[in-house]
Amino acid sequence: METQLKKSHRDDVSKISWLQQFFRGKYLDELTREIIVKVGELKYKETTPATANRLLALIRAILRRAAFDWEWIDKPPVIKLYRESKRRVRYLTPLEANVLLQELPDHLSDMAKFSLATGLRRANVTKLEWSQVDITRRVAWIHGDQAKAGKPIHVTLNATACNVLRKQIGKDPRWIFTYQGNPVTQVTTKAWYKALNRAGIENFRWHDLRHTWASWLTQQGVPLNVIQEMGAWESSEMVKRYAHLAPEQFAKHAQVLDGVLEGTNLTHLK
Repeated sequence: METQLKKSHRDDVSKISWLQQFFRGKYLDELTREIIVKVGELKYKETTPATANRLLALIRAILRRAAFDWEWIDKPPVIKLYRESKRRVRYLTPLEANVLLQELPDHLSDMAKFSLATGLRRANVTKLEWSQVDITRRVAWIHGDQAKAGKPIHVTLNATACNVLRKQIGKDPRWIFTYQGNPVTQVTTKAWYKALNRAGIENFRWHDLRHTWASWLTQQGVPLNVIQEMGAWESSEMVKRYAHLAPEQFAKHAQVLDGVLEGTNLTHLK
């Protein structure tokens, strides 16, 4: 009841159901670190460090609440997570993106172009309604209950995004992106994968369109804090992964020291 509004509530329920085979019949204070580590190791062997960590994090959250909020146990066990390798940012060059858009069927091409123009997540594009956009003012908005972070998102529409929206006018009174009279709910279809294959693009997911949007902005000199606001990332850590794409931005700051060090004999400073 306390977490039913959490976006991952259903996933949490599923994880707890899986855990029951190990924890059923035990008291909370019997769930020692050793028992939990064994369960984590089993999940680690079956899946990935990230998946195992999501399970361990859920166990840790529940036991912490049991100790600090409900006072059912004296203290929660210490649960350490596995080290996760940082995934490289996968993004398209403008040329690759143009080829992909040409290979996609019209409805998917429009949605992909809109994603590249706005950086919106897949669900926010597929579920976008006409009541959420104002082409005249060039704005759109994602309601808090539709956003991953649970907070409303203001979207500034550029000319490309507006053109894509105008193309959809008259197709459906409610939904913006439709196919054969129905709202599009799935984008990673056979048509998507066939288009990737024809375009010669490998190891690319629909979500990577969002990475491409952020990467292009970074390469064009848009500050990371601005990209964070535009992309509605809660943590700056999520945006720092694009920092390596903006060497020119850092170069101008590094050059500030040239004036300080110019003509200075550094050997005298030892």
